Amino acid sequence: TLPGGTHVYEFTLNQTNTCFYHSHFPMQEMMGSIGFFLIHPKVPAGPRVDRDFGLILQEWDLRPNNPVPNSLAMEFNWLTFNGKSGPDCTPMIVREGERVRIRLLNMGMDHHPIHLHGFQFMMTGTEGGRVPEALWYPQNTVLVGVAQVREIEFTAKMIGEWMLHCHLPHHMMNNMFPMVGPMQHGAEHWPKDDAEKKKVPGYPQDMWMPDDDPYSHKPENFGLRKSWSAAMGGMMTLIRVVTPEVYGKIEELRKNPPPRKAPAGGHEQHQGGVK
Repeated sequence: TLPGGTHVYEFTLNQTNTCFYHSHFPMQEMMGSIGFFLIHPKVPAGPRVDRDFGLILQEWDLRPNNPVPNSLAMEFNWLTFNGKSGPDCTPMIVREGERVRIRLLNMGMDHHPIHLHGFQFMMTGTEGGRVPEALWYPQNTVLVGVAQVREIEFTAKMIGEWMLHCHLPHHMMNNMFPMVGPMQHGAEHWPKDDAEKKKVPGYPQDMWMPDDDPYSHKPENFGLRKSWSAAMGGMMTLIRVVTPEVYGKIEELRKNPPPRKAPAGGHEQHQGGVK
């Protein structure tokens, strides 16, 4: 489709599953020209779910003046859920006792073993449709291959903040290692002199990156403990199972969000979430 142009597609839907659309030009696909296309059945399959989330797994590997991504490279720019890396991913908010479905769509160039903390889940569907219940089995990590969909379902029985992330170690970090010249292990690359550190506002002291919290200042972060973002990075997000009281407060903040605070400089730690 040329800039400003339009194409209209009409077709009959004869299946019910988690589908997706995308550009067939590699650079456009890697720049995010993709999305979900959900086809719901007339009669919902049981057991009934209370929450239905969709996450698109992406790897933004685009070099200057390159029309195609380097599919043989393992040193990607960024790894994201729905275009955001942890801790900037918006947590999924669930009330205690609700049944949850998460649709995982991988449109990157690598496979991702997605791991959920705190719960066992069932893999109930793929891009091909619903999996017969007789074939379900409990697990806490599911491999999502390239151009695949995996639907997982579980009951949120335990209150807490539970991480959902790719379990490949180098997919839980972004831009944290030098990629020019030989790899360096065990070397310290940050200034040891406090005077030098103070020249950089919000310097990530001891890798705890305190300034991440203000950037994640959103209603869904209400009540998170101080420095909650310390362990969050790369293809990682949170599932928050909350009490009715906390859920009500989050809903109130969604309707009337507070003004954003500018990040402070120096080494000061900041309270994550909304006060």
